[in-house]
Amino acid sequence: MEVLRLVASGKTNRAIAAELVISEKTAGRHVSNIFTKLGLSSRAAATAYAYEHDLV
Repeated sequence: MEVLRLVASGKTNRAIAAELVISEKTAGRHVSNIFTKLGLSSRAAATAYAYEHDLV
């Protein structure tokens, strides 16, 4: 949920990695897994999903 919140706030994978103290590759993998599990295809769709479900 934290990664989705950061995506919804407009953070890049690099910024997400820095905030969560993980590698940029790991952040990208988390974002990719979220997109797959939620059936999303873009950061914009992830942002909309987060707001629709009161995750932000």
